[in-house]
Amino acid sequence: MYAVIETGGKQYKVEKGDVIFVEKLGKNEGETISFSVAAIIDGENSKIGTPVVDGAQVEAEIVANTKGKKVRIFKYKPKKGYHKRQGHRQPLDKIVIKEIKA
Repeated sequence: MYAVIETGGKQYKVEKGDVIFVEKLGKNEGETISFSVAAIIDGENSKIGTPVVDGAQVEAEIVANTKGKKVRIFKYKPKKGYHKRQGHRQPLDKIVIKEIKA
């Protein structure tokens, strides 16, 4: 059985025991968080929510607060001497899916 959850403006297909990286949730390591479910697929039994499935939740635990890979941004204008270099690392949370409640 797997579920589709939505967090940070993105949707993730998850199963019990999956480890995923999501955008920062504002919680500390070791805390439990629950997500509402957009869809549950279990062989022949499928439930699609409009927008969420009533009574269904996914329980997850935050394992680590981390950052993503560095993204380099470089801007320039030719023949004008304008060069600007920036970098960005997106804050992420590493979570483990503990349970899917249908």
